[in-house]
Amino acid sequence: MFHHHIGGVFGMKKKFLVCLIIAVVSILAIAKDKYKIGVSIPSADHGWTGGIVWWAERAISDWKSQDPNLDFVLLTAVSPEEQVAAVEDLMVQKIDALVILPHDSATLTPIVEEAYKSGIYTVVVDRGLVKEAQDVYIAGDNPGMGRVAAEWIAKELNGKGKIVVLEGIPTVINTERVNAFMEVMKEYPGIEILDSQPAYWSTQKGLEIMENYLQKYPQIDAVWAQDDDVLKGVLQAYKESGRKDIKIMFGGAGSKDIIKMILDGDPLVRADVTYPPSMIATGISLGVMGVKGEVWNGFYQHKLPSKIILAAELITRENAHEYYMPDSIF
Repeated sequence: MFHHHIGGVFGMKKKFLVCLIIAVVSILAIAKDKYKIGVSIPSADHGWTGGIVWWAERAISDWKSQDPNLDFVLLTAVSPEEQVAAVEDLMVQKIDALVILPHDSATLTPIVEEAYKSGIYTVVVDRGLVKEAQDVYIAGDNPGMGRVAAEWIAKELNGKGKIVVLEGIPTVINTERVNAFMEVMKEYPGIEILDSQPAYWSTQKGLEIMENYLQKYPQIDAVWAQDDDVLKGVLQAYKESGRKDIKIMFGGAGSKDIIKMILDGDPLVRADVTYPPSMIATGISLGVMGVKGEVWNGFYQHKLPSKIILAAELITRENAHEYYMPDSIF
């Protein structure tokens, strides 16, 4: 009886040891997997791309602290041509994943397609390619940005008033935003769109166009600037004009300066809509998960979704604290 008992304990110990050895071996096997992630983004040429650089650096540092087996190479580029060279350089460095926010679609498509076809796990962020050449595409909701802005402005104006619009750079995403905005406004016959000009997502352009609008139109009730960088120029022009007729100024993207104005109860800037530069950070996480063959907890498919569109979220004084990032560049 006694011997039998010892044998049982010993057997249990032996089983435990075997399990322990298996566990250690599997940990070692996992530990051997080193991955190199290449990240290619435009240089910070305005507020939003400044935010892109900031969020990319933050995601890289977060992942490095979690997993020492991840290696990242982050390259910024001032032009599409420089970005093509950057992707070529990353391929030479034998990256396992490429996370790219293309400068422009046409110039970058051939090189990204080459990377993708060579077996590099590819995540394209924000500005899509001319043809599908990626594992995952992640972007903000461009039609949603226009729709959310229009619905809020129309409601605040009680369906009546005169609006001026400042568009972005003439691109597919700008068209999507503007079309969705105009579609909503069609439902409000009491609202008149006085004018719509491209401001190229630039503060300076926003200032110039708004000066022109203020000279041209004696009454303006609301301004949709589509973008927070443009809105800063619009606000400056309005302040300098000394006029007091405008009731609403609405930008887009959710920059910290504009969110701070909402938090502080600014009478003109009372809402905004997200187009978050943090999408690059999520893109980097998707690249890491993709090369590791992982998906989110509770996601029952074997692969990550091929397309992710982030919601265009309305920011008001009630929820602005959730979006305010004082440390961010943007």
